[in-house]
Amino acid sequence: MAAAAGPAAETTVLVVEDEPAIATAIAHRMAAEGWQVEIASDGPAGVEAAARARPDVVILDVMLPGIDGLEVCRRIQLDRPVPVIMLTARDDETDMLVGLGVGADDYMTKPFSMRELVARTKALLRRVERSSRATDVSEGDPPLQIGDVHVDRAQRRVSRNGAEIHLTPTEFDLLVTLATSPRTVLTRERLLAEVWDWVDASGTRTVDSHVKALRRKLGADLIRTVHGVGYAFEPTEG
Repeated sequence: MAAAAGPAAETTVLVVEDEPAIATAIAHRMAAEGWQVEIASDGPAGVEAAARARPDVVILDVMLPGIDGLEVCRRIQLDRPVPVIMLTARDDETDMLVGLGVGADDYMTKPFSMRELVARTKALLRRVERSSRATDVSEGDPPLQIGDVHVDRAQRRVSRNGAEIHLTPTEFDLLVTLATSPRTVLTRERLLAEVWDWVDASGTRTVDSHVKALRRKLGADLIRTVHGVGYAFEPTEG
């Protein structure tokens, strides 16, 4: 699908959705932002389109013919890291955690606001651009040693008690944000602004789900919930 001329036209969005009406509506809305848009209607086509088009962001339905969206996301991330927003018809936290576990950055439940989808897509693109600009700076950042957790910001690697732990890019950014202010309560809204680069009360569940994913990998003792407020990183002695 053609996009408007200008810098935004260099941005490519891949929409992997098997419902034609939804796919077309998303594509038209994304094209209106000046972005190039590719559409794939099943899982294998989505994997192929991601490899061919090298999109800047992927809007990916969970329930797809051929192979499901979780497997599509896993294969796409193995080829090259790319921001992914997953769409699902089920408001199921288990689905959400599994999606985050295979590399998705965000999750929206149908029916969703097209305006909110665009806002989240823009936020993901800003994060990628910001991370790219920060690469040279981060290479000079010393590693963080907080209790028994070691965070190498330059290499984006994390270990606890010497055992390396694989984190998705979003999980890593969330951990760094929490760990650089140990024992300090950070509100969900602040975490949304600093990690996801957008502020919207409807996004606090995204924060909660990513914190749960971090706990599953790092241990439930490291991140304390302050009910009604947010989270605090509570390091233990290594």
